Amino acid sequence: MKNINSAFSLVPQKEVLNARYLTIRGYSEEICQPLEIEDYVVQPIVDVSPPKWHLGHTTWFFETFILIPHLPNYQVFDDEYNFVFNSYYETIGSRVIRTDRGNLSRPSVGDIYNYRRYVDKHMIEFLDGGFLTQNLVGIFVLGLNHEQQHQELLLTDIKYILGHNPLFPPYSKEITSPECKNYDREYVRFEAGIYEIGFEGQGFCFDNELGRHKVYLDDFEIENTLVTNQQFLDFIQAGGYLDFQFWHAEGWDWVKKHQAKAPLYWHMIDGKWMNYTLKGLTDIDLEAAVCHINFYEAAAYASWRGMRLPTEAEWEVAADHISWGERWEWTSSAYLPYPKFKKEAGAVGEYNGKFMINQMVLRGASIATPKGHSRKTYRNFFQTAHQWQFTGIRLAR
Repeated sequence: MKNINSAFSLVPQKEVLNARYLTIRGYSEEICQPLEIEDYVVQPIVDVSPPKWHLGHTTWFFETFILIPHLPNYQVFDDEYNFVFNSYYETIGSRVIRTDRGNLSRPSVGDIYNYRRYVDKHMIEFLDGGFLTQNLVGIFVLGLNHEQQHQELLLTDIKYILGHNPLFPPYSKEITSPECKNYDREYVRFEAGIYEIGFEGQGFCFDNELGRHKVYLDDFEIENTLVTNQQFLDFIQAGGYLDFQFWHAEGWDWVKKHQAKAPLYWHMIDGKWMNYTLKGLTDIDLEAAVCHINFYEAAAYASWRGMRLPTEAEWEVAADHISWGERWEWTSSAYLPYPKFKKEAGAVGEYNGKFMINQMVLRGASIATPKGHSRKTYRNFFQTAHQWQFTGIRLAR
């Protein structure tokens, strides 16, 4: 599930652990500060979880995998919370059906914040008491990265919740996006040859990144920047959503079923395209990277341009030579195990391996990715129809 670097060959000082734990935990609540109480409960679609569920689930992770089995005399906060906040861990037991998370008017938002305070207090007791042995460092670090994953989902889900409110309320007028490198648009060329991909060295990674291995790549070129809103608007205005020849058959079925005409959050208002952002409904920033594109749309756009999406191996090989981090970038690679991949025993083995079917790999990071939670070997993955993540397009040929 994880790779622990030499910095964790000995358990770090408790002050360092406490600070890292509290900083990451605090950021989840910081994300929720602009919300009204009513916003915490909404679940517009199955893929979007209510914000209060994220706050509870990430807390449940530390309680379930660390405190209950490893802190002497620990008393669970509420016996029902394992059923409420278990996400997909069959090993742990039964759980609320995902589609029913929005029906959980109880526990209340206040209850969940009390739950967080309770678990945080005992986690500090756990860390201060020297209970974090070398064998437990891995699951602790995994818990921190798990919370960071949910922080990105939190912001993504909040945008969907507010972006589907007919009033288009802003999440925050003051929010700023991390600055990304600006490059003059060009193609970066790579010669045919044998390259290596996969995680190596120091630091944390998920198990699906491990198993560094060689791949053969033919000559290829990759754009150093992402497709912009202006470029995608050209595709729309050229009838891209009306011409089946650019789409996979399954993608064309999706277009017809959903009467798709534009990326998620684009709205034609008074004859003008507008875009819902975290700051509210605005004019489309034509120079910004297009966002909230599913795999079907990304592949269709690439086909329209006479190009293609990069493979995940091409993307990783090129990562040091391109600007990335603004959008999760669709690749043409199916989400499959690397050579020698092996699921760990127990519940943590359910983290990645069982999802290696019917999904495509995305690479990079996005403006919603927490600081320190990105790396060029990170293998994100989603099903082909999903638009709600901060996804974009990079072209290759």
